[in-house]
Amino acid sequence: MKGGTFRNTQWDPTLLTSQIVSMQCCVYFTLGLLVFIANKLSGDNYALDHLFEYHEIHIYDLGGRLVICAFVLNAFVASLALWCIVRRAKLCLDFSCTFHLLHLIICWWYNRSFPANASWWLLNVITATIMCIGGEFLCLQSEMKEIPVGYAALNQKSDV
Repeated sequence: MKGGTFRNTQWDPTLLTSQIVSMQCCVYFTLGLLVFIANKLSGDNYALDHLFEYHEIHIYDLGGRLVICAFVLNAFVASLALWCIVRRAKLCLDFSCTFHLLHLIICWWYNRSFPANASWWLLNVITATIMCIGGEFLCLQSEMKEIPVGYAALNQKSDV
């Protein structure tokens, strides 16, 4: 760490990997819960298809619309996860894109074909944007808090 810097800027692959895994787990867990609730409300059977099958993203019936709502609501929850796990506004875009890139790879593998559905792409662009901007907003609120400096701390500094 350089002298005079506020934060440690060294590259820590263990921390980075654990943050990525934590984000994936948290976001997929909450997405699974929200899709489960959406399926209960619409009377559909719960399946992994609703998470990874890009043909399930549609507005033709109540189930499809509720799955879309679950993805959008989950983007706000993912913003909270960014704030709790990453805690740096400048890293929110990186982690948001990483989550969605890994989601693309998982969907590609699950479907055995590249997602060609325009509504799937639109939904993922919207959720990535919400996740990133919401996470940046929350992290900036924490980063901009005043650092309390008491009278005793000022006296110690002047004695040095």
